[in-house]
Amino acid sequence: MFLLWGAIPSILLPLQIEDLDPDNKAANLAVVATIGALAAMLAQPLAGTISDRTRSRFGPRAPWLIGGALAGGLALLGMAAANTLVQIAIAWTITQIAYNFAQGPLSAVMPDRVPEAKRGTFAAITGFAAMLGALGGQIIGTRFADHVGAGYLTFAGVTLVAFTLFVLFSPDRDNRGDERRPFDLTALLRTFYFNPRQHPDFAWAFLGRFLLYLGYFGINGYQLYILQDHIGLGDAAVDFVPILGLASLATMLISIAIGGPLSDKVGRRKIFIYIAAIICAAGLIGPWLMPTKTGMVIFALVSGLGFGFFQSVDTALVTQVLPSQQDAAKDLGVVNIAATLPQVLAPGIAGAIVVSFGYTALFPIAIVLMVLGGFAVAPIKAVR
Repeated sequence: MFLLWGAIPSILLPLQIEDLDPDNKAANLAVVATIGALAAMLAQPLAGTISDRTRSRFGPRAPWLIGGALAGGLALLGMAAANTLVQIAIAWTITQIAYNFAQGPLSAVMPDRVPEAKRGTFAAITGFAAMLGALGGQIIGTRFADHVGAGYLTFAGVTLVAFTLFVLFSPDRDNRGDERRPFDLTALLRTFYFNPRQHPDFAWAFLGRFLLYLGYFGINGYQLYILQDHIGLGDAAVDFVPILGLASLATMLISIAIGGPLSDKVGRRKIFIYIAAIICAAGLIGPWLMPTKTGMVIFALVSGLGFGFFQSVDTALVTQVLPSQQDAAKDLGVVNIAATLPQVLAPGIAGAIVVSFGYTALFPIAIVLMVLGGFAVAPIKAVR
């Protein structure tokens, strides 16, 4: 899944938009990314609600995993054929909806099948897979810099094969005999809502992830353009993206391998999230004060270390503060809005900052957001 998310939003989509109108690429990317991320934000919790109520011989998640991958692949065919900004925006929006209808149910596999005491370890494994996929997507995506359409088709095929293999080799139980839960307009509206007063721990977890991701995507969403214009690499920026990815992976592997399992062992989550946020923020000081290749490498190494810690521990923490295990996919979809909503807001906010003040202003704002995000989990009571 994250091969696709690593390649398209950060490499292929920006290149496709740049080819249409180089002078207005930052603003155009902000528009397309904002519309697509808004669709993703709405789609994932809705997919969770529907899959929670699905009854099939293959379980509640498998039909949506395969259906989402198929529909997403068809949408990427549209991306490959698009030659105007409107066509790209429409195809990307459909792509986001389809693949989030697969990713929402996929995120529920952990609370479905993994005991709480082991979720830190499993979160580390899935966090590693996500980061490795995102890096692999960036590296492979750069190889399609001159053939963006072929890149879209490649990632569509890889994703469909991966989901099919998962369903075949990790089958769920037949749940046709389970009680059928009602699905009506009220249930649909509840998809996008939880009561923060009744579930304050869930609310704080939501806020923490939202703020940290807002800072992260404010930088990551514009990484290619930062390299081109702020660092001054021009066309050579495409080839430098994989170098940053490898640098980030080197430290991320260490923190993912340590963070989740260690939080299981000591029985604590929050302290690791504090540390992760501080490390992530510290990594942004490099390119802020030193707008060079070296500064960007420092950013990749340090932020990779912090983000790996955050991913492995925060995922486990969130599964422990869900309002309802019966609605696990829906609730995970809601909290995943904290990851997708920043993608809605970040392009517009970052685009406005870049146009008004230049790329340099992005870094201090992102630092503040990341620190606030890390310490937002402090009031959580159900998890230490």
